[in-house]
Amino acid sequence: MEEPLQPSHHQNADDDQARLKAIIDTAIDGIITIDRRGTIETVNPAAARIFGYAPEEIIGQNIKILMPEPDQSRHDSYLDNYHHTGERKIIGIGREVVGRRKDGSRFPFLLSISEVKLQDKVIYTGIVHDISQQKKAEQQQRESENKINSIIQAAVDGIITINDRGIMEMINPSAARLFGYQEEELLGKNISVLMPEPDHSRHDGYIDNYHRTGQRKIIGIGREVSGLKKDGTVFPLYLSISEVQLTDRKVYTGFIHDITKQKVSEERLRRYAAELERSNRELQDFAYVSSHDLQEPLRKIQAFGDRLKTKEQAHLSEQGQDYVDRMLNAAVRMQNLINDLLTFSRVTTKSKPFEKVDLNTILNGVLSDLEITIEKTGTVIERTPLPIIEAEPTQIRQLFQNLISNAIKFRKENTTPVVRIAARNVQRTAHLTATPGDEHVEIEVADNGIGFEEKYLDRIFNIFQRLEGQKYEGSGIGLAICRKIAIRHGGDITARSTPGEGTSFIITLATRHLQE
Repeated sequence: MEEPLQPSHHQNADDDQARLKAIIDTAIDGIITIDRRGTIETVNPAAARIFGYAPEEIIGQNIKILMPEPDQSRHDSYLDNYHHTGERKIIGIGREVVGRRKDGSRFPFLLSISEVKLQDKVIYTGIVHDISQQKKAEQQQRESENKINSIIQAAVDGIITINDRGIMEMINPSAARLFGYQEEELLGKNISVLMPEPDHSRHDGYIDNYHRTGQRKIIGIGREVSGLKKDGTVFPLYLSISEVQLTDRKVYTGFIHDITKQKVSEERLRRYAAELERSNRELQDFAYVSSHDLQEPLRKIQAFGDRLKTKEQAHLSEQGQDYVDRMLNAAVRMQNLINDLLTFSRVTTKSKPFEKVDLNTILNGVLSDLEITIEKTGTVIERTPLPIIEAEPTQIRQLFQNLISNAIKFRKENTTPVVRIAARNVQRTAHLTATPGDEHVEIEVADNGIGFEEKYLDRIFNIFQRLEGQKYEGSGIGLAICRKIAIRHGGDITARSTPGEGTSFIITLATRHLQE
């Protein structure tokens, strides 16, 4: 029986060679061998790809073609120096160097070189690991960190980071300024130095409690708290805290927004509202007195005056009859005054909720009511389309009625009266439209009547003010009612006028209102 053939050493060596070649050819990293003079003997596909060449373009060339200046010119002397002195700069050590691609672009890579002694010569094998992407990622991370850092440094609100023992690790300029310190005065200190009592003494307990129970009192929620400045001033701030898990520990970042102005405004508003409520109650009481207690004696004056006039007329002299007539006229005027006063007080006390109102419809109704007066005086009405807003229809009707009646009443003789009604939309503050009251409609009611001196502007909207003496009838309460209605609708009223040329009333009304 024949012995099976044993593979020869030669065959083994061929297998090893093939295996080694396969490993080198499929390696991700570049592998290049050079001789003592720096001539490239072998290049694997990865190395050729990394440097942007085909393998045959670089085999036989000097390795320095893959280097930018100044290494390119100096490389021969690096090799000579090593051969003379044996001093290794890179062989067997490995370091980060810069390569030059075929297109001239540079890129960073890790180079490790080993010296291989063959039977008849020495070769050097370089392994090239391209770190362009890694470097790019590091650069992006650095830029991102710088960007975040810039944002934190420039933030208007205060930002403070503390560790789990409450020690401040980072404080931005806004936070330091807010509390009246320099940044370095606070770093390394416990956050409780920025808190008034009782929080100052209790803060470590708050942190311990959270670590023990995991119960969040403020983390991730945010609330209003008080801060303590370096000079001892206590001020209100809105604090929101987020928890950040780093690789090995937790830190807490607090965002601090100073709300001093806001709180002062809120308190002013609270007091103002209380004062307003009190004065409104007084006005309601006054209205009640007007409608009941004042009406009673007035009715008696009118009733007995009428009796005097009808039953006792024969006994009265001509002068006596004149006195009775004048007394009755005064009583009628007083009755009208009391009714106007009641109308004025009811603008707020008897008001209904706001609803969507088409101002064109309201204006049509008012012009229809005033039709006879308009025809009799020959008034020309010019109007442009008006918007739909949230309002109380009755009061808006009253507003238009008063302003248009006024415009006709104070017309110039021998001139055709013209009344112009126009509207435009107004934004109180640019870019703000979210809250009711941000957007207004401005309505202008202009006439070509007698006008008035603008120095009287404040007076004309006051209750019972009349500029034209006794020439025109009325109590002078109409414009006061108009102002009250405009204010109740989140706006106001003003006027521009020139004596003898006409008057223009400008009313602003909010298009939306807070739900009452």
